[in-house]
Amino acid sequence: MPTPTERVRRAERSSIRVMFDLAERHDGDLVRLEVGEPDFDTPEHVVDAAARAAREGETHYTSNAGLPACRRAISDTLADSFGVSHDPDEIVVTTGGMEALHLAVLATVAPGEELLVPGPTWPNYETQALLANGSFREVPMPAESGFALEADRVIEAMGDDTAAVVLATPSNPTGRVFDPDECRAVVEAAADHDAYVIADEVYLGLTYDGEPEGIASYTGNPDHVLTVGSCSKAYAMTGWRLGWLAGDDHLVDEVVKVHESTTACASSVAQHAAIAALTGPQEPFEEMYREFRRRRDLVVDRVAEIEGVSCPRPEGAFYAFLDPGIDDDSLPLAKHLLREHGVVLAPGDGFGDTAPGRLRLSFANSVERLREGFDRLEAGLETYQ
Repeated sequence: MPTPTERVRRAERSSIRVMFDLAERHDGDLVRLEVGEPDFDTPEHVVDAAARAAREGETHYTSNAGLPACRRAISDTLADSFGVSHDPDEIVVTTGGMEALHLAVLATVAPGEELLVPGPTWPNYETQALLANGSFREVPMPAESGFALEADRVIEAMGDDTAAVVLATPSNPTGRVFDPDECRAVVEAAADHDAYVIADEVYLGLTYDGEPEGIASYTGNPDHVLTVGSCSKAYAMTGWRLGWLAGDDHLVDEVVKVHESTTACASSVAQHAAIAALTGPQEPFEEMYREFRRRRDLVVDRVAEIEGVSCPRPEGAFYAFLDPGIDDDSLPLAKHLLREHGVVLAPGDGFGDTAPGRLRLSFANSVERLREGFDRLEAGLETYQ
C-alpha cells in the first residue's frame, strides 16, 4: 500500500488528546479539567440569528474571504476592543482560529524555513510548521519568571532562516499576558529579518488584570504582524468554527487563494452567528468573563493552599500551569490522577520541552467542580509521591 507523506507521518497527536480519549473511555464520575473549552452555552441571541439565517436560506457559499458584514463586524471589534486597525478587505474569515493559524504559517514559512515560538507552547504550531515543510523551534522562557516573554531570548534565536514568530497572548498553557515592550521588541527584530509575527490572540478577550491590547496596535511595524482571532473562547462558540486572520492586504489576498482550496469559506450560518455575537448585546459575554475571572481567583487561592504546588498567576485565558514538584514526565502522573482519583488534567509535557513535569489545569468548569477537582488533585499528589 502507498504510505502517507513523511510530513504527515511526522505529525504527532498531543498528550492533551491522549488524556481526553482516556477520559472518554473511563467509567465513573470524573472532574474534567483538561480541555480548553468554555462550559457555557452559546448565548440565545446568537443561536437565534443563526437559526433565522438558516430558515431564510442563507445557507450558500459566501465569498472566499467571508461575508462583507462579518468582515466589517470583525474589523470594528478589533478596533474597538483591542486597538487593532484593519479594513474589512484586510481580513479573511476562517473555519476557526485553527485554520487561520494554518493559513498564516503556510503563507509565511517556506520549505526549509523556521517557525519560532516561545515555550512552553501549544503543540499545534509544530504540526503546522511540518505541514508547511518548514522547521519548528521552541525558544524556552525561564520558569523562574513564570514563563514571561523575554524578547532577547527570541531575538537571539532568530537567523537567516527565520520566517515567522508566533506570540500567543494570553498564553496557552500558562495564562500569562506578554509585556507589550517585549512583544514590540520581537516585532521590530522580526521586521529586521524580513519575517512576520503571528499574533495568536484568540484568548485576548479573556484578559483579567488590565485592558486587552492587540500586538498590532502598539508596534511600529504593524505590517509585519498577522492577527489571529476567534469567536470560540470569549463567545463560547467553539463548535461554530469561526475565526479570522487579519494582516496587510497583499498577504491576505494571497491567503484567500489558498483558503479557496482548503475550506472554500467559513460556514455561512456560523458567519451570521458571529455577526450577532460581535455586534449584538454583550451582557451574556460580560457575565461569562466575570465568572472566568472569579474562577481564576479561586484557582490562585487554592493552589497557594497545596503544599509543594505552584503556578504562574493566570492573567488571561482559563489555564493554570501547575508545578506539582516532580522531576519526571507528567503523563504518568496525569494518568494516575485520572484512574485513581477521578480528576483529568493535561500533561505539561504536551506543551513542548520547556517545562517537563507540569500539569495544565483548565478552569473552564463550575466553581463547585473546580473545588472538587482540587480536592481530588491534592489527594492524588499525596498518593503519587
